[in-house]
Amino acid sequence: MAIDAKDLPTFDQLPVRAGAPAKSAWGVFGDDDQLGTWNLVTPAKTAEAATLVRKGAVFSLNAPLDELKRPLFWFRSAPRRTMFDCSGGMRLSYDEYLDNFCPQASTQWDGHRHVCHPAEGFYNGFTHDQVLAPDSAVLGIQNLAQRGIATRGVLLDIGRYLEAQGRPMEYHSSQTIDAATLEACRAAQGVEIRPGDLVLFRTGWLDWLRKTSEATKTELAEHLVVPGLLAGDEMAAYLWNAHIAAIATDLIAVEAWPPVRERGFFHIQLITYFGMNLGELWDLDALAADCAADGVYEFMVTSAPLNITGGVGSPPNALAIK
Repeated sequence: MAIDAKDLPTFDQLPVRAGAPAKSAWGVFGDDDQLGTWNLVTPAKTAEAATLVRKGAVFSLNAPLDELKRPLFWFRSAPRRTMFDCSGGMRLSYDEYLDNFCPQASTQWDGHRHVCHPAEGFYNGFTHDQVLAPDSAVLGIQNLAQRGIATRGVLLDIGRYLEAQGRPMEYHSSQTIDAATLEACRAAQGVEIRPGDLVLFRTGWLDWLRKTSEATKTELAEHLVVPGLLAGDEMAAYLWNAHIAAIATDLIAVEAWPPVRERGFFHIQLITYFGMNLGELWDLDALAADCAADGVYEFMVTSAPLNITGGVGSPPNALAIK
């Protein structure tokens, strides 16, 4: 559904559909919509993004599929890859297969099926029965795969910003990042956030994880404590009122982990209520270094999720191009 960002309700004006949950955007993009905030990436938005390619620098934002050889969420693990001779023993050609492949075990999109409200259902009011029915494709990741993602990206390098402020990130903690910090980082970098943007925020956590001790990795696997966004209405209003298409980060969860009961599970607010997909474990270090070097924090970003009918999530296969 085509919609101009200037016609969108503010966070305080949500909901717009009778009977929809408080603070939800159900119906904003149409009663049958399955794309959520991706509706804000119009052909004009993609054309604008293309003008940001100035020096031809390309940055892959994808960590290896087996990045987390020890899963930090017990239900996810790295795939097992088998390469085999498919030429009948002639040693002429080879193929391979992946076993135990979890599309969200490394760099990922959390799709619209990933999180729901136990009582209110999935994004836009789709019910458990509709989504979980055999062979159902409702809200599947194929919607993004078939649409394709190409838009303006903005990097907020929170890690560098806080370090410059003399208060570096505490990676082995559930430190929270509030809306004021995001906004201060944006202002310090001199970059705008516009409707339809994909906002990437880097903390440096993935780089820290790669360098930390095996003992710390074991501790995290047994008791996951990770920094992230401060859940709540202030952050929800900041993200919604900016009318971004999505948000992605180098953290394993966009929000500080574990969730705190008093603040709620922020994935529900963003994915279920807004229809905003979340990117996690994105590899942003090389891009961030280049942005720090040339002072340009905007770029074209593309993503081609796997075309899995009814898929819950996917590797993003994402590129930033400057």
